[in-house]
Parts: sequence; structure tokens; C-alpha cells
Amino acid sequence: MRRVPGLRREEVALLAGISADYYLRLERGRDRNPSPQVIAALARVLRLDDDHVAHLRTLVEDAPPPRRRPRAPEPPAGTLMLLRSLQHPAFVETRYFDVVAANDAARALSPRLDAGRNQLRDLFLDAETQAMFPDWADYSECLVANLRLAAAGDLEDPPLVALVEDLSRSSALFRQLWARHEVRGQWGSPVRLAHPAVGELTVNRERLGVDGAHDLMLVVFHAEPGSPDAERLSRVTAPVGPPLSAG
Repeated sequence: MRRVPGLRREEVALLAGISADYYLRLERGRDRNPSPQVIAALARVLRLDDDHVAHLRTLVEDAPPPRRRPRAPEPPAGTLMLLRSLQHPAFVETRYFDVVAANDAARALSPRLDAGRNQLRDLFLDAETQAMFPDWADYSECLVANLRLAAAGDLEDPPLVALVEDLSRSSALFRQLWARHEVRGQWGSPVRLAHPAVGELTVNRERLGVDGAHDLMLVVFHAEPGSPDAERLSRVTAPVGPPLSAG
């Protein structure tokens, strides 16, 4: 459990209204069934945000074994139609950051934003992807924390196990971030990119739920209309027409 700086274990227990012995049993995993009232009290004392509280409840509440999910679920036909119609770079990702569909604008922004790629593998293991994100270490930290949140209660899911084992073998930074057990939701926020064709630009990364496909998210990159960033993004993603015929 995360601690508040300056508070000893006994003080946390006292402020939460539980015994120090019971808190120690919770901390060491010897009691995995605290009441909702105890969870709420500890969340208040430890100053957990909503993401951490939701993660904590997932870890301790009784639930049936999670249903195993396919590695790359198929996006609904309507989502694919929407994806093709968008002028902004857009793609569909799983909760483990597998890209299962992408439009032409996304592939123009980065050839790695294409079906069959995994964004975490590219981010940690591919030098060209890292070069595209000037803040790649911070961006990586955000994605790993979101992976922890998405996988809560299903850490034995084979696709997740394979991904974590692969990245743990290959990346010291991933091992460090995964060992933190940090959880964090993703919300629309600016992302700095360094594109080889137009230089640096800042875009917003929006994640939208896909109806009828709980494990899928539609991700859209867009820039403020009329801004220099929007102009640079349009230069990257503008479709190239067929060559003019001679004569």
C-alpha cells in the first residue's frame, strides 16, 4: 500500500480506525477481505485518488475468475467505418496497447501505428519510436501505469503475461516501472511529437470507448484548429493524390 510521507504504520492504523496489527496483516497480504468501510478509511488516510481506490477494490474484493479475452478482438463494423472516415490520425487499441486497426492518417504519422503492432513494445524497444516522443520516459511511465490499471484482477491473462515477460527481459526501464505497481487512468492530454518531416508538434491524444467492445478504445490524435501544430499535422497526414498523367 502507498504510504503518506511522515506517517508511521501505527499512525495510519490509528487515523483509519483499525488496529496496527490488522493493518500489518493487510499490508503483508495475510488478510485479503477488508470491509468497504476499511477500504474507504485507508483511501482517505493514504490520500489515494480515484484510480488507486478503484485498483485497490479490484485487488481485494471477491470476484469470479476473469473471462479470458482474445488477443486481438475484432472492432465492430461501424467503428471501422468511422475510423476510415476520420481525417485525423486514429486507430483502435486493446487494453494492452495492441493496435488492431488504423486509418491512413495514423500510418502517415507513424508506420508503427498499424494493425499487429504493440505500442509498449515499440516504445520501449524501438529507437525510432523513442525518437518520436521527446518526453518518451514520462510517456512510457504513463502507459505502464495504465497497463497496471487495465490488468487489475487479471494479471494471469496469457497475453498480458507474455507482454510483461517480453518487456521485462528486454528493458530495464520497463522492469523498474512495472515493479512500482503504480496505477493511473488515461485522459485526453497533450503529447509532444518529433516528426522527421515537420519537426516538433503538440497534439491531443483522446481515447474513446467502443460500444459493444469493452476491451477496445478508439484513439484520435488532433491539434488545436488553426494552430501551427494543426498545420504541421495536416502536412504529415494529407493524402497524396495519384500522379498527374503526362500531356
